[in-house]
Amino acid sequence: MDRVDRCIVLVDAGYLLGAAASLLAGEPSRSRITVDHAALIQGLRERAESDTERPLLRIYWFDGAPDRVPQPEHRRLRVMPRVTVRLGALTRSDGRWAQKGVDAAMHAELTELARNRACSDVVLVTGDGDLLPGMMAAKEHGVAVHLWAVQAADGDYNQSEDLVAEADERRVLDRAWITKAVRAKELGGICAPPPAPRPEIAAILSAPLPDAALAAAAERSAPEAEHQTAAEPRNGTEERVPTPKGVPTPKDLAALRGPGTQPAQHPASATLRWSSDKGWIDRPGAPAEPAEAAALPTLAQLTTAEQRWADREEDITTVGGDPYEVGQVFARRWMARLTDQNHLQKLSTMYPRIPHRVDGELLRYAARFGLLAHKDDQIDEHDRYAIRAGFWREIDVRTAAEHAPAGE
Repeated sequence: MDRVDRCIVLVDAGYLLGAAASLLAGEPSRSRITVDHAALIQGLRERAESDTERPLLRIYWFDGAPDRVPQPEHRRLRVMPRVTVRLGALTRSDGRWAQKGVDAAMHAELTELARNRACSDVVLVTGDGDLLPGMMAAKEHGVAVHLWAVQAADGDYNQSEDLVAEADERRVLDRAWITKAVRAKELGGICAPPPAPRPEIAAILSAPLPDAALAAAAERSAPEAEHQTAAEPRNGTEERVPTPKGVPTPKDLAALRGPGTQPAQHPASATLRWSSDKGWIDRPGAPAEPAEAAALPTLAQLTTAEQRWADREEDITTVGGDPYEVGQVFARRWMARLTDQNHLQKLSTMYPRIPHRVDGELLRYAARFGLLAHKDDQIDEHDRYAIRAGFWREIDVRTAAEHAPAGE
């Protein structure tokens, strides 16, 4: 069988993105960078065809994932033209994630392609010396091996020296090339911007709290109270310095009638529905969810079978899986399919809480994108904040005029 004059690219994603993170963000954590995968794949294809002077057959993307379950980026990659995703395991040891089986899968793919004369040139984007036997086997089958490195942050090699010595051709993907598809995230910020300030939350935080809540807040603020000084007498009477309240807890807020009102008295049997990614928990001593909240339709109720198919297609090919973006997409779909816009006004008045039926559906939707922590199958608290922040931000876009101060 004659060898086909075409090239194939094998990418060790852990190496490529880890080295890019080191170069751009100063540490190899992939969480420190944002990747435009479509631009990255296009860049790899153009560079491979230029360097090898052969048309591309396929790009193989090797990466690790918990339990080999595809993550958002893998879902996007595997539906791109000429891209095949191969997943190894991702395990956590001593607080660090490590890929298992990725190098073995690359070795097997490389030797099989060479043995079957599937290509004349192979481009390897890796630094792992364990791939050396596969590289040698490919060369013995007459395949030209091109080894690509990512520019090292310290200017030194970030690849196995044996691998470098055995390659037929070697190229370096420099900072200018990398930054066409990869950028560093800003330091010190949260993963998503908070929603725009809304007057309701300020009113809630400034509202008087029940006596029990005040006592608890005072206990939490005791160290700060030691630094407070007594006020001077005014008109013959001594003015008492109020005890710092601190930030009220959700339980404190639940005990209020509403912004600016006196504490409400609730029967002992009253309950508050607390949302979580695992379900809903009844907590005694707090008011039940308002009837208007329970009447809000869920996205599933508003979605037709055709829309459900289109949503899934969009999730796979477009939605990146960033927690903030996931909240925005969910809110955008929910609002677009409402038949009664009064529901939107009702929801807006409930800020900052999302009614539990809608919130539970939102978190279940987010779980599709691999946002569940591997250990306990719960969405990280930071991610939950970002998901809900994205949801409210999108709601604000539609209701901005109603929340803007008069005269603006």
